[in-house]
Amino acid sequence: MMDMQTTILVVDDEPAIVDVLTYNLEKAHYRVLVARDGLEALEQTRRQKPDLIILDLMLPGMDGLEVCRAIRHEGELPIIMLTARDEEIDRVVGLELGADDYVVKPFSVRELMARIKTVLRRTSTETRAPDQKLVVGLLTLDPERHEAHWGESQIELSALEFELLHTFMRHTGQVLTREQLLSLVWGYDYTGDLRVVDTAVKRLRRKLRSQDPMAEELLTTVRGVGYKLTQ
Repeated sequence: MMDMQTTILVVDDEPAIVDVLTYNLEKAHYRVLVARDGLEALEQTRRQKPDLIILDLMLPGMDGLEVCRAIRHEGELPIIMLTARDEEIDRVVGLELGADDYVVKPFSVRELMARIKTVLRRTSTETRAPDQKLVVGLLTLDPERHEAHWGESQIELSALEFELLHTFMRHTGQVLTREQLLSLVWGYDYTGDLRVVDTAVKRLRRKLRSQDPMAEELLTTVRGVGYKLTQ
């Protein structure tokens, strides 16, 4: 059973979607907040500080991409986007802005609930098993403290970016395919497409490059196969 204090903010202006999500989330013992437009979503996020946001891209006034951008500017709160099938470009943009995952409408409630559990598990310090520090050159990762450093400088990473870097560092020198990364980072029951991986790697590289171009060069693309972290 989930802790009743685990709070999820549902941002959608379709009453039927809100009702279905609210019913199933409360049944799973989550605390549910609802916002029906972008401005209300930001207000609720700042006031209530939810643990995760389910964010529809098509909102009246301030759209989901603007909301995602604003939330990411303020912190690393997990976001799962809800998108329509014809919003492929917006999906990619949303992932690049920092969304953790997306689900396409019409969606399976079971699939969405599984994605929620995966994202919350990734962000929960209580369920993270202690692990030794990992070091690759000037790059250091401390799973117990949930910190990554380049030399003496701390790298600010989202939970997803941290887990992705952790996975690469645990397999230093090994080529990881996108399918393997989906399994290792997003969970074995994940059924999303491979662009989620590419976009997350792109965001991680951006964070590494902000420290030092040499840091970004550690993470290389193996054309037609996947990615590899090198010494």
